[in-house]
Amino acid sequence: MRFLVVGFSAIWLWLGSATAPAHAQNKEVERLQRCTEILHEIMATPEQAVPQGLLDRAECIGIIPGVKKLAFGFGGRHGKGVVVCRKDALAGFWGPPAMYTLSGGSFGLQLGGESTDFVLLVMNLKGAEYLLRSKFTLGADASAAAGPKGRTAEASTDVQMRAEILTYSRSRGLFAGISLEGAVVRQDRDANKKIYGREIEVKRLLLVSDVAVPPAAQPLINALNRYSPKNLSARPAP
Repeated sequence: MRFLVVGFSAIWLWLGSATAPAHAQNKEVERLQRCTEILHEIMATPEQAVPQGLLDRAECIGIIPGVKKLAFGFGGRHGKGVVVCRKDALAGFWGPPAMYTLSGGSFGLQLGGESTDFVLLVMNLKGAEYLLRSKFTLGADASAAAGPKGRTAEASTDVQMRAEILTYSRSRGLFAGISLEGAVVRQDRDANKKIYGREIEVKRLLLVSDVAVPPAAQPLINALNRYSPKNLSARPAP
C-alpha cells in the first residue's frame, strides 16, 4: 500500500510539473487577448479614443490592462501588459510584442480595489530606447505627460507635445489623459520567454523586429495595423 501511495504521489507531481508551463503560457495568452479587447473598445468611439494623429506619430504603444490599487490612500499598484513598436520608418506596420509591468506611482484618484486600464504612447525613438532598460521611471527617466484626446489634441500644450511618453487611463468606461509620473516600467522577461518559447533580447522585439509575431499576439498586431497602418513619426528613413 505504501508503494502505491508513493507511486500515485510521484505521478501527481509529474502531472503538475507538466501542466504548469502550459498554464503559465495561457496566462500570457489571456493578457494579450485582453490588450486586444481594450484596444478595440477604446478605438470604437472616436470622441473618446486615442487621437488618430498621435497614434499615427507614435513609435510604440503600451497597453496595461486591469491595474489594481492594493490599498486606500497611497497603496501600491501593479499591472502586467504589453508594448508593441513599429517595424520600420517606411512601412509603418507593427512588430512583435514585448511584455512589461507597470507599478508604483500615484495613478490619479484610483479607489481601493478599482481596476484601471492604461495606455502609453511612446512618441519618439528616445522614448523607445528607455524600453530597452530592465526598468525605468516615468517622469524621472523618460519625460511623460497626460495625453490629450479628442479633436483638439493637435492643439495641445508644448509640454504634452514634447513628452517622450503620453499616458492615458480608462476606468468605468471613462478614457482620459492621466499623469503616471513616478510609475516604474519593467521588462517582463519571464512572460516573454513563455510567449516565445525562449529568451529573446527585447531590442530584437521592439527596435529590430526580426522575430516572428507569435500566434497568440497576431490579433493584437492585426488590430494595430488596422487602426494605424501608416508611420507618421519623425523617425529617419534608413
